[in-house]
Amino acid sequence: MRICIVKLSAMGDIVHAMVALQFIKQKYPDAIIDWIVQENFKDILKNNPDINNILPVDLKSIKKQKSLIFDQIKLLTQYSKNNYDITIDAQGLIKSAIVSKIVGSRIVNSIIVGFDKNSIREKVASWFYDKKINIPYHANTIDRNVKVICGALDIDVSKDQIINKKRFLYFDPISLKLEDEFILFVVGSTWESRNYPKEKFVQIANSLKKQVYVVWGTQQEYQKALYMQQHSKYIKPLPKVNLDELKAIIYQSKLLIGNDTGPTHIAWGLNIPSITIFGPTPTNRVYVTNINKVVKSHSKVNHYKLDKNDFSICEIDPQQIINIAKELLK
Repeated sequence: MRICIVKLSAMGDIVHAMVALQFIKQKYPDAIIDWIVQENFKDILKNNPDINNILPVDLKSIKKQKSLIFDQIKLLTQYSKNNYDITIDAQGLIKSAIVSKIVGSRIVNSIIVGFDKNSIREKVASWFYDKKINIPYHANTIDRNVKVICGALDIDVSKDQIINKKRFLYFDPISLKLEDEFILFVVGSTWESRNYPKEKFVQIANSLKKQVYVVWGTQQEYQKALYMQQHSKYIKPLPKVNLDELKAIIYQSKLLIGNDTGPTHIAWGLNIPSITIFGPTPTNRVYVTNINKVVKSHSKVNHYKLDKNDFSICEIDPQQIINIAKELLK
């Protein structure tokens, strides 16, 4: 059986979807699984033994130059020659549905699977699917990903199975020299209102009194890391690393503390202790486990209309995070 999963972005969403792979392989060990992903996120999938082929696309390039759509269609048409029996759109957007249709319609009796119209925001996407999966849009993000991917193959997966998952992120060895025991801080995200204040990260580091490395991806995040280094003898910025290197670094850490963003969710995929700090986004993006905890601001979140002007994350007392961190570090 040849399966193609379409999950283009973003980093955390891809991580949450990848947990489904092990359950497919448990039932269909000989299945061939390919994954279509946005070019800049392909290294998240790298080295996973349950993925046969990583198939990158660059749909973002079309926004800059409309004529590049023909290049992307040509690329997807080439991918379709793999003759997939099942194509699964785990994204639920019109663009991912079109990608799934191009890639998955080459052979007779192939099927395209995705969410039904009541389970996604871009309801038109469901028109492209032969089999439609129902799960509420406000349900847990990990449950939604597992439901659409495993449900496409009539595989039932329980919450206990997800909680007791094996790690599913893999990486090449790195040469970067780090302390034997360290904590990681993830200080950035896509919106400023999702970012816990740098000053409070400093308070956490100074209270825990352990080596802390700061993950950063943009110059703005790097400046935050430098500020934190200036205000705490325990903090050092990491050099800029690629996604494969980032996985390796997170795997070596004793604890990751970060905003609701991709690198923080990598810790869950690696079975590494973590604390995810939430402000304007819902906590049901993650699973709370014995080693993966959340801290949420007081604000209420509308799943269908997130408020980018909700800066309630700034009001979270760092002592809450410190207390949980001390328990996880025992």
